[in-house]
Amino acid sequence: MAWFRVAYLPAVIEDLRHIDQGIAQRLFEKTKWLASNVDNLRHEPLASDLPTLSQYAVADWRILYSIDREDNVVDIHRISRRQELYRRGLL
Repeated sequence: MAWFRVAYLPAVIEDLRHIDQGIAQRLFEKTKWLASNVDNLRHEPLASDLPTLSQYAVADWRILYSIDREDNVVDIHRISRRQELYRRGLL
């Protein structure tokens, strides 16, 4: 089983900066958990036009991520409330 590291896009840091610190910590911990369980999870594409982007739900929050198996990296693209993603047209 390969080890994966987590890489956060700059927008994610901004996403986490604007939410409650306790929720932000929980979401941060889940990103690390995702990376340690890549091989044990089923990663469904978010949409047909975004085949490499998947989502993981944490209550009403969504973690949007992709997996680079060549470099063993889980790239976190966005962390947002589900409703916000719909408003932005990402879901």
